[in-house]
Amino acid sequence: MDYADIVHLVNTDPVAQTLLESPVAMRLGYVGLDGHPRTVPVAYLWNGKAFVFASPTTAYKVKAIEAHPQVSFSVDTYSAEVRRKVAAKLGADPVADYTPVVMLVRGTASIELRPGVPDEHVEASWRMFADKSLAPGWESQKRAHTTDMVVVTIVPTHITLCDFVTRFPPPVEINAPAHNPAHGGADSSPLPVD
Repeated sequence: MDYADIVHLVNTDPVAQTLLESPVAMRLGYVGLDGHPRTVPVAYLWNGKAFVFASPTTAYKVKAIEAHPQVSFSVDTYSAEVRRKVAAKLGADPVADYTPVVMLVRGTASIELRPGVPDEHVEASWRMFADKSLAPGWESQKRAHTTDMVVVTIVPTHITLCDFVTRFPPPVEINAPAHNPAHGGADSSPLPVD
């Protein structure tokens, strides 16, 4: 899929749209300055062309992303409410509530310094508040104590959506080599049960 196809998919797909509307954090994966992987939850938004979040300028992830702009993330939930919304949008019978709804993305990040609190940060954070009455107080405090932030924009280069109705994880044949001792993987035989 090229960039235009990815943007169209995110802007129109029922799974992507439902996840974007839900108060579910992005689980951002990036390479640390020491070369080791890191993962951190981030409140984010989709601006129609890219995924965006804001961060304090001194955050470790900002320095790491500047050094290694290739990132990945997942947005996923086991929420029964989200699952029902996805099934309704797909016009399908709901599957078991314990099956996840998943969006996996890889992309290239860029960083822009902004004065004060960026609107993207406020919008992304408000979406995460379960009790919206707390958001105005949080926003006032944030604006009173923040001189600047960076906005991180992730342009997607790959996306995988999984709803367990129309799209499933890769077939076992793709994952099998990782679990096959003949191919250098761990033994996939079941553990004994006591």
